[in-house]
Amino acid sequence: MKKITLYAFLLLGITTTAFAQKDAEAKAILNQVSAKYKAFNIVKSDFTFVIDNQQDQSTITQQGTIVVQSKTNKYRLSLYSQDPTAKTQVVQEIITDGRTQWTYNKKDKEVQVNKVDKADQNFNPAQIFTMYEKGYKYIYTGSETLKGRVYQVIDLTPEDIDKSYFKIRLMIDKTKKQIYSALIFDKSGNKYNYTINTFTPNVQVPENTFTFDAKAHPGVEVVDLR
Repeated sequence: MKKITLYAFLLLGITTTAFAQKDAEAKAILNQVSAKYKAFNIVKSDFTFVIDNQQDQSTITQQGTIVVQSKTNKYRLSLYSQDPTAKTQVVQEIITDGRTQWTYNKKDKEVQVNKVDKADQNFNPAQIFTMYEKGYKYIYTGSETLKGRVYQVIDLTPEDIDKSYFKIRLMIDKTKKQIYSALIFDKSGNKYNYTINTFTPNVQVPENTFTFDAKAHPGVEVVDLR
């Protein structure tokens, strides 16, 4: 099954000296974001996901919702139909309980099951708030002002060269200390942009939010890749 994932980032020429000069500033900003995020139990965000396909020069825009338990690796990401008459209809979900990851494609009536560590080759959307803590180099590149709001810009580069993406650019709301967007450039050349539209802390959700119930989806083929 061809699944949609959140990737991206354009390689920039940054010298070792620049990393040495900016690294501490980037870490200080990211620590503030992480501390605020971890103060909440469950965070729910509505987002806009844009895929810029360089091969066929097309752009796809999709809306979605992610529910994350901040102190664990549990999350549920839902992508909605692009049809304006059915824009609240879920077409794909990525769910994990911290050990197992389910990728459900409604149209194909298929769910792929992976161990979380096998799925880590791809970008984990739950990592957006804390990803810098392990496996990334980071640099503060300055600030940008959009619609009167100031955003701090930080580039993350994965230390694992086998990742399918090679850089992520975070834009952080300077006042709110929250992630505003993550721009990722895939090694294929495609660009992916994840923009957070809402950030709702401490929402109440049932525990089964973070598991996939095959019995509740009759006719769905389970492809176990563990």
